[in-house]
Amino acid sequence: MAVAATLSQRRRVKRKAPRGFLRRVFKRQKPHLHLGTRCDLLVHLNCLLFIRRLAEESRTDACKNKCGIIKDQHVLAAAKVMLKKSRG
Repeated sequence: MAVAATLSQRRRVKRKAPRGFLRRVFKRQKPHLHLGTRCDLLVHLNCLLFIRRLAEESRTDACKNKCGIIKDQHVLAAAKVMLKKSRG
């Protein structure tokens, strides 16, 4: 019985991008902007790729410091490195 209760309480992973939410945010921030049909999907993909790269960089930074746990200082250092790289 306890196993069934824990399984029902788990959150399911969403398989779809939050398209309505992204469109609303775009419209509120820049109402004069005319976006393409799938622009929100590209923004969502860009965010996911950024988070993935941030996780990889922070993991390597934690390994350099010989720390088994990724701390906030590792994430901040990785964010600084990534933003410098993306500037060009």
